[in-house]
Amino acid sequence: MISAVRGTRDILPGEIERWQRLERVTRDVCERYGYLEIRTPVIEREELFKKGTGESTDIVQKEMYAFTDKGGERVTLRPESTPSMVRAFVEHGLEQHLVTPKLFSLGPMFRYERPQKGRYRQFHQLDIEVFGIADATLDAEVIEMASMLVRELEIEGVDLVINSVGCPSCRPGFHHALLEALGDRLPQLCNDCQRRAKTNPLRIFDCKVPTDQPTIDSLPHSVDYLCEACREHFDATKALLTAFGLACRVSHRLVRGLDYYTRTTFEILGENLGAQNALLGGGRYDGLMRQVGGPDRAGIGFAAGLERLVLAMPESGETWCPDAFVVAIGSEVRQPVHLLARDLRHAGLSTLVDYEVRSPRAQMKRAARTKARYVLIVGSDELERGEVSVKNMGTGEQTTVARDDVVSRLVGEKCLSK
Repeated sequence: MISAVRGTRDILPGEIERWQRLERVTRDVCERYGYLEIRTPVIEREELFKKGTGESTDIVQKEMYAFTDKGGERVTLRPESTPSMVRAFVEHGLEQHLVTPKLFSLGPMFRYERPQKGRYRQFHQLDIEVFGIADATLDAEVIEMASMLVRELEIEGVDLVINSVGCPSCRPGFHHALLEALGDRLPQLCNDCQRRAKTNPLRIFDCKVPTDQPTIDSLPHSVDYLCEACREHFDATKALLTAFGLACRVSHRLVRGLDYYTRTTFEILGENLGAQNALLGGGRYDGLMRQVGGPDRAGIGFAAGLERLVLAMPESGETWCPDAFVVAIGSEVRQPVHLLARDLRHAGLSTLVDYEVRSPRAQMKRAARTKARYVLIVGSDELERGEVSVKNMGTGEQTTVARDDVVSRLVGEKCLSK
């Protein structure tokens, strides 16, 4: 038996219905806020993520599925979507063609990391991106949209946290203060923290090593080193969030695990997800488009892990069941039964039939197992009279309906039940 690769999983019937509901809600929310869907390749040039995600990140350093293809080019399975969406925006000149610079994407990502609950080596993300708008009101709108998505999925017990990591003008001063505060304590931190101190000191706040936490908690806060422009931007974002009625708290440790973030960062945390408790997160990345070779345009967005959202969603009891199951009594009616099933399907009704020569009782048992709303019974007597016996499996009521009327009858009853 060949099993699935470690860190991947099959999404089976019985669970897939939750995923389908998540995707329906997601598309509905995106449409309300004016986002258009984009689909990018799962394989990209490695350079895109080295320049975009950042060479100092754990994603690029440790987790990418990067390799040399048969043509000698360095490529990688995408570990995240933002650089890909930026590339597509620039490569196809979407700035000139789109009425709104708002895009969203749903799809699989790949990172070589330790699998655990809600985290896999192949995982799925919703990505929301907006390009070319630097105003703080957009920061608040994006955060409000993320909160609405969680609310529409009926996920309760969440915590919205925000921060500002500054910009290229004020961040060097914060980096200097950070390293000065560490002083001779830096060698006592883990090897990753010591490496991050040289490449991007902000990454120190990503450390999860328990013994390092007291030292990290004592470090300066980025919001205390913001320049005037960044301070005004952060204050305007918080003011609109308050006007929206969104409660949030500022967390100085919220820097996100990517190098491209500027100014606003945010996360929505779930209470019942254990250590990996981030449902979604994102922020502003105003210099990223320029870093990957495009024009200097602002950017902001967020990513939501679909596996974690599915885990956090309440049980809904949603399972697929057919509208109708057609039972054939006798081999001579099998062709008319399949013609009836075809007509029902063409009218928009999900319909099953039995493909083997089973007894009527066995077919009725199978229909009950499928939880079909109606069972349609056709035997030689019904065929001769031009009728169909229709049993409502919810009420147990059974009636006789003319064959020419049965399709419109079931379509009408389905419309009334909605």
